[in-house]
Amino acid sequence: MPDKQAAPNGSPSGSITDVPGIRVGQAQRRTGGWLSGVSVVLPPPGTVGSVDVRGGGPGTHETDALDPTTMVPTVDAVALTGGSAYGLAAAGGVQRWCEENGRGFAVPGGVVPIVPAAAIFDLGRGGDFSARPTADMGYEAALDAAGSAEGAAVERGNAGAGTGAAIGAGQFKGGLGSASVRLSGDNAHIVVGALAVVNAAGVPWTPGAPAAMPGEGLNTTLAVVATNAVLTVAEAKRTATAAHAGMARALNPVHTLADGDTIFTLATCADELVPHPVVPVASLIELQSAAAEAVRLAILDGVAAAQAVETPSGILPVFPSAGAQGPI
Repeated sequence: MPDKQAAPNGSPSGSITDVPGIRVGQAQRRTGGWLSGVSVVLPPPGTVGSVDVRGGGPGTHETDALDPTTMVPTVDAVALTGGSAYGLAAAGGVQRWCEENGRGFAVPGGVVPIVPAAAIFDLGRGGDFSARPTADMGYEAALDAAGSAEGAAVERGNAGAGTGAAIGAGQFKGGLGSASVRLSGDNAHIVVGALAVVNAAGVPWTPGAPAAMPGEGLNTTLAVVATNAVLTVAEAKRTATAAHAGMARALNPVHTLADGDTIFTLATCADELVPHPVVPVASLIELQSAAAEAVRLAILDGVAAAQAVETPSGILPVFPSAGAQGPI
């Protein structure tokens, strides 16, 4: 079974940056009508990637390129952004940073960076409907990721794409969270981490509790799962699918028509999984179980780290059980 012990960066449940080579950068605006931002996950060159979109209202970019039947198996960066469909412009800034640094699929005359992206709906939460992430903000977040030290802690709560996030259909403040899980036994060298942007129609699930009532907020929970294990694109796709179980364990309701729930998987392919001696596929199943657990922990971390905000659009208090600090 996966080992849930604390990871080395100090968070009780670790961070996606516990996966060697994974870096996270953020950019956000919180004043002057703004309450939005961008988070970029920057993996090492050659990282394999895929995605599984489960929500009925997704805002995504380049997800078709991550299908196992398509040509390019690798991903240069993943952008998570506020601003709904408008905010997907941030991916262009991340592409610009990648091109400047020679990262991308080689073509005659240069490279084409593969930068899939997904967006949450936070339009107008800072007071200005037109204040949403741009390509320049995406570039800023990519630059922040590139400049971070390996294993650096991830800023949580009201940061990056979690800056304007809300849960309970817009009733409470959501946020950005992260977590990691290490496999056991012969695969103790394998780490699975997750980064989650929690902007859900639902609220944290507890036994017997009712689902959140419908509200005015539009919603999405986004996650990036990363591992140092060697995976094919098809195995990365199946891992993203399995990781959605963690979203369902953390939030109620989930995967609704009003959500754009999306999970990306990145595999740096630095370390081989050791096959189980009797049932070889069991090691991959353990990794996929760990992915679901990392997503669950990252979502709960994002809610717990969120801070209340007050803007011209109103007040978003913390979720009652989250225990976060007062307004900022």
